[in-house]
Formats: sequence, C-alpha cells, structure tokens
Amino acid sequence: MDRPALTDALKNREVVLGAFLGADGRLASIPTRLGKRLVVLDHIAQDFQIGIRYPEVEVNTMLRRYHEDVAALRRYLVENEFLERRDGVYWRSGGTVDAG
Repeated sequence: MDRPALTDALKNREVVLGAFLGADGRLASIPTRLGKRLVVLDHIAQDFQIGIRYPEVEVNTMLRRYHEDVAALRRYLVENEFLERRDGVYWRSGGTVDAG
C-alpha cells in the first residue's frame, strides 16, 4: 500500500468516519474513493490485535459488526495491507497504532 496515501487520508479522519459510520458504529456504505476507504479500513483494523492470528470465521464475525459484506471488507483489508492472510488465517500487518 502507498503509505503516504494513508497518511494524507488520515488528515480528515474524523470527518470521513463521521460521514460513513452511523451512531451504532456500522458502515452506511463502504467508501468507493480510495482515500476515504483507507480511513475506514484503518479504523476497522484497530479491532485486530498485533501478534494475534484470527481464523476466517472470527474475522467474519468481527467485520459483520461494521457491514454485511464481510468478503469485500476482508479483501480490501488484505489488498491494502492492513491484514495478511495464509491458509484461512489472518493477522494484522498494517495501519496506525495508538501510542497512548
């Protein structure tokens, strides 16, 4: 993934999340514009702990809290290097980290 693209996109993080996440934390829609989608994916990636491996069924359960199209979210998370995948197991490989 183009790391500067994520850095630039995160400048409007709160605005983007406010536009796409409802009060319940679910996505009204998955952003089509890459910059906005990166912000949303970074937000979702925060649910995955670094160093933990997740079976696909658990990933689906976690993603379903955000949107019913878990296959699209999984694909976007992997394609944009927020998650890695091998043999049906996923782990976090990117995104921002809360230093606090």
